[in-house]
Amino acid sequence: MLMTGAGTDIHVESIKLQREVESHLSIRGSELSFEFQQSEGKVKLDLITISPRHNQSFLFQSVLGIDKLDALRKMLDYVKSYKDKYQSYTVQWIAKGEKELHTSYFRASNMYDALDKLYYGRDINTITVFSIVLNPVA
Repeated sequence: MLMTGAGTDIHVESIKLQREVESHLSIRGSELSFEFQQSEGKVKLDLITISPRHNQSFLFQSVLGIDKLDALRKMLDYVKSYKDKYQSYTVQWIAKGEKELHTSYFRASNMYDALDKLYYGRDINTITVFSIVLNPVA
């Protein structure tokens, strides 16, 4: 059994942190995917949201940690404060072969970051973007 700190089970702690992220985002676990991979001696965590309305997945955020739990803690810190730190963008797009225009919302540091989140994990030619708008600050 993998232990951290004062005898904490890494798997129990991992699930606890994932549930906290879900809770802060008010998104059901079935609509989130925590994807971990080794990257340059660290652990990269990509948090993916799955939209049941569009039947598409998008990158919510990526973080790097020294290990899985560190990456999860950094993601939790991000979800607790992202609305205050990042701008909101509205993207209107259509998937190749479809006729319906979709609208998605992203928090990002700039419009290119928002587009990276939209296109994450897919060929750029599978989605046509019609508009990207920086939303006014409320």
